[in-house]
Amino acid sequence: MGPKSERVYRTIREWITTGKYLPGTKLPSERTLSEELGIGRTALRQVLARLVAERVIEVHGRSSYRVPDRSVTVEAPGDLEPWRIHGERTLYDNRWVKLSLVDVEPPGVERFEHHVVRLHHVAIAAVLDDQDRVLMLWRYRFVPESFGWELPGGIVDEGEDAAQTALREVEEETGWRPDSLEHVVTYQPMVGMVDSPHEIFVGRGAKHVGDPTDAEEAGHVAWVPLADIPGLMERGELMGSGTLVALLHVLASRAAGSSPTTAA
Repeated sequence: MGPKSERVYRTIREWITTGKYLPGTKLPSERTLSEELGIGRTALRQVLARLVAERVIEVHGRSSYRVPDRSVTVEAPGDLEPWRIHGERTLYDNRWVKLSLVDVEPPGVERFEHHVVRLHHVAIAAVLDDQDRVLMLWRYRFVPESFGWELPGGIVDEGEDAAQTALREVEEETGWRPDSLEHVVTYQPMVGMVDSPHEIFVGRGAKHVGDPTDAEEAGHVAWVPLADIPGLMERGELMGSGTLVALLHVLASRAAGSSPTTAA
């Protein structure tokens, strides 16, 4: 952006950070902003698009913008007690999976032993291009005995940052190197019995650097249109909770009129 656009960009950000426009309030119309800030409509729209990409503002209706209201209206109940853990014994343990029996006591319930499966920390990435396509792999999984589309991802090595894992796994499994990735959520896929934190990252832009180098995780690499995702989901061709969580986040961000990533 030129000096004038950069000045307008800083001005609108300052308006929001100083509280001139509070969360949930609409910005003036493009015509008003153009006149007030002394900038053409085309350049103004570029500034507004950058602010939307950075989640400083969001699209609200047609050619209208507002400050996002990310306040949480539902308060967590404060009168519930956690379960008491009296001990844990290991039934099976190797480099991939650990099975334990945990001696637990829920409030008001007699204590008992609960099976817990402890798996690895995992990072998964949804990489988008400028044509609204997502980088995916079509491959076979022998456990469900089926083919399906997956996002690249893998185990976070000891001492490794999850974001670096996501970058590494994308390149190893697809041959594409992401420009950048942003963390969007961490979740547990089977919280009642399995401990395996999954971290989801989203990025826009990647450079092809060669063939995939991870033969075990190899599959058919393709850029899949986001418009096809609901149909693939309906046909059961999306495999793994990480793939579903990441793509649902991307689709929800698009539906809300905001960018699923701050990456340019």
